[in-house]
Amino acid sequence: MMTEVRVPTLGESVTEATVATWFKKPGDSVAQDEMLCELETDKVTVEVPAPVAGTLSEIVAQEGQTVGVDALLAQISAGGEATANDGGGDDPSTPIDAGSADVKLRSEGGAESTDSGAAGGKSLDVMVPTLGESVTEATVSTWFKKVGEPFDADEMLCELETDKVSVEVPAPAAGVLTELLANEGDTVEAGGKLAVMSTDAKASASEVTGVPDTTTKPEAQAKDNDTGSGRTDIEDAPSAKKLMAEHGLSSGDVTGTGKDGRVMKEDVQKAIQGGAKPAAAAAPAPAKTSAPASADQADREERVKMTRLRQTIARRLKESQNTAAMLTTYNEVDMTEVMALRNEYKDLFLKKHGVKLGFMSFFTKACVHALNEVPEVNAEIDGTDVVYKNYVNMGIAAGTPTGLVVPVIKDADAMSFAAIEKAIAEKGAKARDGKLSMEEMQGGTFTISNGGVYGSLMSSPILNPPQSGILGMHKIQDRPMAINGEVVIRPMMYLALSYDHRIVDGKGAVTFLVRVKEALEDPRRLLMDL
Repeated sequence: MMTEVRVPTLGESVTEATVATWFKKPGDSVAQDEMLCELETDKVTVEVPAPVAGTLSEIVAQEGQTVGVDALLAQISAGGEATANDGGGDDPSTPIDAGSADVKLRSEGGAESTDSGAAGGKSLDVMVPTLGESVTEATVSTWFKKVGEPFDADEMLCELETDKVSVEVPAPAAGVLTELLANEGDTVEAGGKLAVMSTDAKASASEVTGVPDTTTKPEAQAKDNDTGSGRTDIEDAPSAKKLMAEHGLSSGDVTGTGKDGRVMKEDVQKAIQGGAKPAAAAAPAPAKTSAPASADQADREERVKMTRLRQTIARRLKESQNTAAMLTTYNEVDMTEVMALRNEYKDLFLKKHGVKLGFMSFFTKACVHALNEVPEVNAEIDGTDVVYKNYVNMGIAAGTPTGLVVPVIKDADAMSFAAIEKAIAEKGAKARDGKLSMEEMQGGTFTISNGGVYGSLMSSPILNPPQSGILGMHKIQDRPMAINGEVVIRPMMYLALSYDHRIVDGKGAVTFLVRVKEALEDPRRLLMDL
């Protein structure tokens, strides 16, 4: 049976790559996930793993050849898997001594194993998992286990921070940590080694590293977890422990919703938002003061390292200002008709679709309508080309405890009001819980940012590159307006469109904003495509 090896997804706006190096040649045996070749794009280097174990039977794309996404690279025939038991097949170029120690095999759990023969256990390399499309490195944020400490399979060992999301690394098997290769604060690459573990849970730190055994006994762990509420046998989620430590909370301050009352990360976030106070015994974290500072100010300053997410937000926003010819145009919209329509149908809408009818679906529909008339606002610049998108992937900016994220609703132009509201609710919940995947934040063509939920009356949003337009919504406020010669009170909202003046002219930007205003002031226009 033949299995095709194809070019993987290379990243947003990247359509081709060059075959840089082949690590295997025809006739070589390969194990599943073993690296076959390396591709080079104009942004990153991509390694292509073997999808199955077998023998590399044919190389279709040679070194130096340019290939597109999903192009055929090679073919693998089944039956030639290299393992410690079969000696690596019949290929004389890759001999493997089945009786020797230190034969490495990549396991399905993202680790490499070495049959050490020591203490009857196997040594496993804990690897950096796949971090997401176009993400090549991460920072080790927190180690939940220390050398010599035992753990169960799938128990969280550490947490990594990337530019966009946090990634928890589970244990590939039950065992004990024998060596840390990357400490907290270290930067690691995708596929790199984090630590070495032994599957022999009886092994101690003194046996494997020559240092005193620091393994915490279960009884001691139970006492450490006991907060006076009877929870002596419940282990809280590692991410929850970290968050509680950062905010000076204990398990007794948080209501756990996990199994047997286990405290989860979202439980801590809810407690923080609800104003939970730290236990009296919780000591404040030591403050790192900046210099120079006078003696009376030093103890009132704190220096905290920016998270990778915050660094990325800062970098991308500044790049946007430096790259795009950004300009903002403003208008205002009378929300009377939208509010009346929403109030009239919100109960029926909720009953039928199981989701509340909000304003975002109206604004999304109005923007889609306007983008159809002014397509350059939905376009982007790629070198010397303008790429027009014949679809709308709507980014909805959302503030989270860790920073601003922009989940993307794919093909919003083909969705109903109900589908849009459901997608916004789902993506918003994931954003608040920090569970958005990389894929859910990529591919946007236009963005809506609602600063009104925080009380903003007017602002100038910054473009989300490489997009060419972003609409800023603001607070709905009753204001006196002149209507048909009379002064009446109307619920008004200021709208702001920031756009890239390199491809969007002032006429197009103003036309776009006027079409959004017209669609919202008379929602029937959306139904008739006017």
